[in-house]
Amino acid sequence: MSTALIIIDIQNDYFPGGKMELVGPDEAAAQAHTLLDRFRATAKPTIHIQHISLSKAATFFLPDSEGANIHSSIAPLAGDTVVVKHFPNSFRETTLLDQLKALDVDSVVIAGMMTHMCVDATSRAAADLGFKVTVVADACATRALTYGDTTIPAEHVHKAFLAALKAYGQVLTAAEVLAQL
Repeated sequence: MSTALIIIDIQNDYFPGGKMELVGPDEAAAQAHTLLDRFRATAKPTIHIQHISLSKAATFFLPDSEGANIHSSIAPLAGDTVVVKHFPNSFRETTLLDQLKALDVDSVVIAGMMTHMCVDATSRAAADLGFKVTVVADACATRALTYGDTTIPAEHVHKAFLAALKAYGQVLTAAEVLAQL
């Protein structure tokens, strides 16, 4: 059995100038890049997830837009696996589960964006499907949210979701993951 790196939605629209700018996307992408380098160097499987919005109400990740492209800092190389999704859960109506089974993967390391949406949904689904899950805290980013008249800062959203994800697996830093590989 093996471990795969899943990099979720590190796409241009989440970066400065994008249509859904997050807090700390450059720092998170840099940590994801360090993981990607190690996984590539050790020939461990890596899978890029790319969200393409199909909803008519969508405002970002629009088909054939620059914003939907995977960010250059972690761009797939020729031959890398890219799974396109249309929902927050990277397993929903995609080939991700089949890809992981074909690679004989039993453990996944998850990095990406947004912590409170696609990282959360994919991590929970992976655990429900029987994978050992590690979420890389500093290789994820999110944004502030509002509820009623309250704005929850991005840092609090990020940490609250990471705290909850500890029920589904490990939550570690990139350095901690690299030390375990």
